Amino acid sequence: MGGWIVGRGYACISLLILAGFLIYPDWLNRGVATAGQNLVASAPDEKSGDADSAGVAEHLTALAGEPLHTVFLGEAIDVPARDRGQVSALMLGGLYYTPKQGDSSFTPMGALYLRRTWAESRTRNVISIFVNDLEYDRSFGNLELVTRFENNTIPFGQREVVNNQEIKTSDTIWGTLIASLGPGLRYKVAPFQVDNDLRLQLLGKVGYFYAKRTSDTGPNLVLPPETMLYGVKLRGRYDGMRRNLLELPHTGLAAGFDLDFMHRDKWANFGTVPDALFTRSDTRNYLQLNGYLAAAGGIPGLSDQNRIFVSLHGGITPRKSADRFNAISIGGGPLPVESDDLCRPIYPGTMFNTVFVSNYALANLEYRRELTFFMYLHLRETLIWADRAAVTAANQFLFKSSTGAATTVGLGSGFFWNSEVYLGYSWDSGFVRNGKQGSGLILAWYKSF
Repeated sequence: MGGWIVGRGYACISLLILAGFLIYPDWLNRGVATAGQNLVASAPDEKSGDADSAGVAEHLTALAGEPLHTVFLGEAIDVPARDRGQVSALMLGGLYYTPKQGDSSFTPMGALYLRRTWAESRTRNVISIFVNDLEYDRSFGNLELVTRFENNTIPFGQREVVNNQEIKTSDTIWGTLIASLGPGLRYKVAPFQVDNDLRLQLLGKVGYFYAKRTSDTGPNLVLPPETMLYGVKLRGRYDGMRRNLLELPHTGLAAGFDLDFMHRDKWANFGTVPDALFTRSDTRNYLQLNGYLAAAGGIPGLSDQNRIFVSLHGGITPRKSADRFNAISIGGGPLPVESDDLCRPIYPGTMFNTVFVSNYALANLEYRRELTFFMYLHLRETLIWADRAAVTAANQFLFKSSTGAATTVGLGSGFFWNSEVYLGYSWDSGFVRNGKQGSGLILAWYKSF
């Protein structure tokens, strides 16, 4: 406990010193002027006679989709207006962490993102081969017909980790494929950008679940049967945020929830024999609720270059019905900023979607500093409580209460070839590695085309 407090203290002190330096960095404001800024000079203070106040211009952050005419290091730069409803982008990168999480110290990342918005329909697709999230919505005024497909079909064995060691006998190949269809209501809301709306959707779900043994699966591990899945989802989304040039939330609120009920058609007892089974009666049907609230805004007394971003995430699964195959996943990866990605809970410095929980509450507080019109520094603190999945050495699966905190320092910037890059470092108090402190480094590159 003492080591945790000391490490946390050094991290917080470092963040405060860095934030204090960045709030008033004179050199960062020199050589950068935006044509869209309010350049009306203020008159000198007649009472104080302070002539330095003359000629001070209000800073206005470049916003997503809008044209930008600026001067940077003496060079004129023109950024044309961009149609945010027609987006194609490729994300490549990786996560490095130390000490290892299980037997791994690196996880590659890659996904293709496609968004298209037309007068009477829209589609959003995140494609990464084994894990995909596809949606197409057809509008009839404010009424919509929503169609979705999602799959998590990783073809490799997945092992659970205990005390930062992989449990070889827990190795299992499993996955789900789910299609959804149903009506929805959608209303445009201020500030009336392409991603600002209020949505309420009721979706029927049909899917398939499979689980297979590998050569390493323990002889005492009983897998559930492959089965059809039937369910219903009530989903709500609100996004009233205005985003900046790098699509980071600049001001406004966003919120949402997902209420899911799922029925597993062909089901049976599973788990470790003889006395650690999940029973058919407890786990065949389950209800799950997830929700989030996010807000971005300025800091009183400081310029538009300084922003605060706050987000809260939470999820509930009744304890008796929670198991290895329906647990909520929390992981690392890029910071969620896009409207349909804000619902994703992340704990920085972890492997992607590898922490499974039945119930959780997660809070983020981020200070962001605009260094130039295309570069932003992020200082983020993350707190989490969760009933986290754990596996004993005897291959028994259970949920136990855990808490943790992570400190993140990141830098996001525009890059060559119409792209963006994000580099972030995170320090974890021990939530990821069962009480052992660790850190992670993420590098992500986004290429628009």
